[in-house]
Amino acid sequence: MKRPSRRNAGALALVLPLFFFIALFFIWPLVTMMSQAVSDTAVLHILPQTASVMTNWDRKSPPTPEMKAAIAADLKAATDTQAVGDMVRRLNSAQSGFRTLMAKTISAVQSSETPPDLAAVDPRWEKPVFWLAISDALSPTTDRNLLAALDLSRDASGKIVALPADASANRVIMLRTFLIAAMVTLACAAIGFPYAMLVATMDGWKRNLLLAAVLLPLWTSLLVRTAAWFILLQEKGLINDALQALHLTSGPVPLIFNRAGVVIAMTHVLLPFMVLPVYSVLVSIPKNLMPAAASLGANPVRAFLRVLLPLSFRGLASGALLVFMSAIGYYITPALIGGPSDQMISSVIAFYATGSANWGMAGALGLILLVVTIALYAVYGRLSAEDTRRA
Repeated sequence: MKRPSRRNAGALALVLPLFFFIALFFIWPLVTMMSQAVSDTAVLHILPQTASVMTNWDRKSPPTPEMKAAIAADLKAATDTQAVGDMVRRLNSAQSGFRTLMAKTISAVQSSETPPDLAAVDPRWEKPVFWLAISDALSPTTDRNLLAALDLSRDASGKIVALPADASANRVIMLRTFLIAAMVTLACAAIGFPYAMLVATMDGWKRNLLLAAVLLPLWTSLLVRTAAWFILLQEKGLINDALQALHLTSGPVPLIFNRAGVVIAMTHVLLPFMVLPVYSVLVSIPKNLMPAAASLGANPVRAFLRVLLPLSFRGLASGALLVFMSAIGYYITPALIGGPSDQMISSVIAFYATGSANWGMAGALGLILLVVTIALYAVYGRLSAEDTRRA
């Protein structure tokens, strides 16, 4: 009885570093991202007394003296300038004018020994609309970022409404991301399926050579591959020089800083994810089926459509899901090869995370991509499980 226990303890000790690695570098960042998407403590952290006083406010009456005294005390006690800045940005995004209002009020409160009259500091403190913005921002959790990621918001009554067309373009960029990913998936299928058929018909060193050729992009850095395409697709690049030397074009073809260049570069990078699943299915199909279909009178096209394609469809679907899931999160290739109208949602996430320090919006957009990826992965897992059961 002791020997199996020692064996189990040894096995557990071996896998513990792996569990620790997954928890530290995968689970914890995901949990942090999701919490940032729904967390909204910037205002509550600075205005705790105001939050307790405003619980009895009916959201319609003018602000009470207790509310004014509480916010003055909170602003006087606020010493963390970064936290105050986060609060001001959060309130200003909900109601325009808070940036100047808070600057004047904080200066007046901290320079006075007794709480000043807020209405005398700025008459906007008598307007309920500013207090409504504070009240809405005092909740520690919010769906504001998730709604904004889909170009939605809540009006004064709490009803979900669409943002104005010029207020945000997250939905447009999200649809563009899915469109580019779909184009890359179709391009990979158009190139990868015939290539996988060719590899499946070969044997020996020829098959190994063809597989090595398609796996070569996986052995080099993504940045190196993208930089190589940046050089190849230029107006004076190798591709345009070859086209003009063969007299196929009279001038350079625009292949960079547009969607064509993005699709070409991403197709090259993601092609292995299409070829390998299709190849793994094709090699399991008996080679005598196509000759049998021909002997029964089917021409090559009909035999392909009625015999080979249905049998290899699950490999094609698995490859398409892998390519699409990988493509929707691409950042480097569209940033270097594409133009302003070809940037994908990952570029917007990077802007919110590093450019404007809006981690809530970055987390919300990342959470949407995560949900889409998990849904697609569930479909891929089901297809793989069905393939395993059939085998």
